[in-house]
Amino acid sequence: MTTHTSPTGPSLSPDTTESSDALHSSGTVEVLRYSAFTTDPAGGNPAGVVLDAEALDDARMLAMAAEVGYSETAFVTAHDLAARRYRLRYFSPLAEVAFCGHATIATAVALASRTGTGELLFDTPVGEIRVGTSLVDGLVRATLTSVPAHSHPAEDTTQVEPVLRALRWTRDDLDDGLPPHIAFAGNEHLVLGVRSRARLAALDYDFDALHDIMRQQGWTTVHLVHRPSPDRLDFHARDPFPVGGVVEDPATGAAAAAFGGYLRALGLVTEPLRVHIRQGEDMGRPSDLYVDLRPDDPRVQVTGQAVPLQAPGR
Repeated sequence: MTTHTSPTGPSLSPDTTESSDALHSSGTVEVLRYSAFTTDPAGGNPAGVVLDAEALDDARMLAMAAEVGYSETAFVTAHDLAARRYRLRYFSPLAEVAFCGHATIATAVALASRTGTGELLFDTPVGEIRVGTSLVDGLVRATLTSVPAHSHPAEDTTQVEPVLRALRWTRDDLDDGLPPHIAFAGNEHLVLGVRSRARLAALDYDFDALHDIMRQQGWTTVHLVHRPSPDRLDFHARDPFPVGGVVEDPATGAAAAAFGGYLRALGLVTEPLRVHIRQGEDMGRPSDLYVDLRPDDPRVQVTGQAVPLQAPGR
């Protein structure tokens, strides 16, 4: 996984005015905990959110992410409250990550819950991410708009074959209608279409082998998808994430955005459409991600909700 220094973008001055409950009276930094792409705390993908990270250096943010132990923790390192603009960085337990969709959704929900719904602007290492928030049935719903997404075929010998060996799969396990691609919407993901739902459910891969391949290739996850029917716009997905120090992500917004670019590259987006991705089901943490695509727009919208989790020890 590639590590990153401070994101580019407009200059944001840290604001020392306490605008939320993220600072304790003692001055210690609080990590908020949310589960994204679910309305049930027992589902979705947990993310840490730190709304007051202006004074934290890289080592401290990495250490906090490792202590939290979720696949990613998001840190707001600067903000302009009047413009509703925030600088956002993401850390897995092992390294900084260029972009993380579920932590973006979680951060947007945390901010909207405190400052009101509407549009938020996040300056991230991959560029500006706009997130619209609204209240639906008493919960905040967030829709992120990705950077331009694109996708290209994966190379068989150096990319697909080593991953199949690490997954303990063969070519016969792949769906011919969903060819292997490298998809991008802020970071890269290998997309593999799986012929059988049962094969996807039985995922049991070589952690170290897949970690080494992904690290060498610079991939964030391997996005494994199953399409129940060519006529349907819903998919089951699983996302191994060994380079982040976790076996699997229950919901991966960045991969969902990249998958939107993949579908466009295959010529499947001929009119505005919404795709439903069901992820985390086989982990016992079901998640629902909704991907909106337009044939004339390379950016992808990913929608989901997030709910607070109780911090350990409370």
